[in-house]
Amino acid sequence: MKEVHKSNGQNGAHRETTREVRLVVAGLLLRNDLVLICQRRPDQPMAMQWEFPGGKVEPGETAEQALARELNEELGITAEIGPRVTRILHTYRSGSAVDLQFFKVSNFEGELENRIFNIIQWTPLTRLPEYEFLVADRELVKDLAAGKLL
Repeated sequence: MKEVHKSNGQNGAHRETTREVRLVVAGLLLRNDLVLICQRRPDQPMAMQWEFPGGKVEPGETAEQALARELNEELGITAEIGPRVTRILHTYRSGSAVDLQFFKVSNFEGELENRIFNIIQWTPLTRLPEYEFLVADRELVKDLAAGKLL
């Protein structure tokens, strides 16, 4: 997905800049009042920060297909992707942008296997703000903890 920004340059001339927006999906894996959170490894970008499992949407995939693939790759499960909970467009200070879609995942088959993270753990929704989440996830974390979305 491309995002186009128009601005007035010198002498009122219009200037357009185009940048890629990465399409990203994440799963809110729920078990009773607990949600699965994952901590990035020390050798990864944004090291040791917490996130929800998921990843980039590949060309030709729907968001749901991408999330099912990512959950299988990262956690070794076959997930039933539920409804989209929210969508966030976030631009980092570096200028890179992500279009994040979060989906509810209440059912999955297989045992959770940590394949890429430093730590995975179940935590109560109300305790999410205690963790240092990726900047793009922080408003969602507040809303989840306050019981606004689920």
